[in-house]
Amino acid sequence: MPIGCFKLKDNNSNFKTEFLAGLTTFLTMSYVIFANPDILSAAGMDKSALIAITCIVTAVATIAVGLFANSPIAMAPGMGLNAFFAYSLVITDKINWPTALGVVFLSGLFFLILTAVGLRKKLVEAIPPSLISGISVGIGLFITFIGLRNMGIIIDDPATLVRASDITPTIMIGLAGLMIMIFLEIKKIVGSLLIGIIFSTVLAAAFGFIEPPQKIVSLDFNLGQIALQLDIMSAFKWSLAGSIFTLMFIDMFDSIGTLVACSHVAGLTDEKGSVRNIDRLLTVDALATMFGAVCGTSTTTAYIESAAGIEQGGKTGLTAIVTGLFFLVAVIFVPLVGVVPSYATAGALVMVGLFMIKEIRSIDFADIQESFPAFIIMIMIALSYSISTGLAFGFIAYTIIKIVTGNITQVKPAMWIITVLSIIHFIV
Repeated sequence: MPIGCFKLKDNNSNFKTEFLAGLTTFLTMSYVIFANPDILSAAGMDKSALIAITCIVTAVATIAVGLFANSPIAMAPGMGLNAFFAYSLVITDKINWPTALGVVFLSGLFFLILTAVGLRKKLVEAIPPSLISGISVGIGLFITFIGLRNMGIIIDDPATLVRASDITPTIMIGLAGLMIMIFLEIKKIVGSLLIGIIFSTVLAAAFGFIEPPQKIVSLDFNLGQIALQLDIMSAFKWSLAGSIFTLMFIDMFDSIGTLVACSHVAGLTDEKGSVRNIDRLLTVDALATMFGAVCGTSTTTAYIESAAGIEQGGKTGLTAIVTGLFFLVAVIFVPLVGVVPSYATAGALVMVGLFMIKEIRSIDFADIQESFPAFIIMIMIALSYSISTGLAFGFIAYTIIKIVTGNITQVKPAMWIITVLSIIHFIV
């Protein structure tokens, strides 16, 4: 594709700026190469294949954004969405992972249909902003809890359900990586999460807790262990309708929030403040989710880390293509990534949880009608160990409160549909 197609001059940019912006985005979000396989492997999927698939899906989705939407936004398997896949669908609901991949595929398909027929906007407008913020906070708490468990700090307890563990060498190594991440974030150093993961891994190797890889690079990985293994027909049933909706819903708001935030920073909005090429971006998002499910990973979504590259001057699709190419190169380093222990990546999950929980400031706790359903979502996602259950509780609570307070007219038609689906989630 000719460089001129990106309209660099029209966007007051150049190749060097776009290249550095793409590299910055890659370094900022490359932790997904470690974190996504670590989470999804809990569902019984092969970790080595997951590492390669994560890189490939991220590369293809991000390059597609650059080519078809000329936007500097990167896409990858979403944090929170992968937790829902592994811990809610597979572990809690006891759905086998091929069926769970079918659920992911169908959620992407319905997201694509909603975008095509224009219903996406109505669904978005039906959900109160307080509930959207509550979802982000709830998922942040959930991911943080998973991170603390993976690090070994939180363990099971028959009397209190969970408790803090005694300090062990591996916990100290994980905490050391977390401290590095925090320090680098304070200093605004690009790639802080990646550097922290590498630091913990090197410490683990130095103290003999992990074996060094037999080779650094390799193209010998068996993608067939998870690729093309999705079971769409088993996912196409009423009992999984709530899960399909939940994935579609979270992806929709996650993507829209990220796209709006990043596009405003990059100046990619029209005179009305609307994001340019928003339909193309959401279409790529939906198609990327379907492609990812076919390959063998959870829902793909836009990454807020794209803002790091945008802050470095990235304004066009060339930034996204550079980011995607770096992820493509990362595929050959599967053996190196494969030795990274879960307690080394746990700090990155805690940090992602911190980033997501910041949305709590957007909730007006003075308004009980808005804050209580958001509070229920936050608490129930974390305590029920299920994102879909937390959402269902919150949506039902919101509608009931509006009914008993005589504000039933404030419940939009699409919200009634969402509430009914939430009730069906519990019944089924």
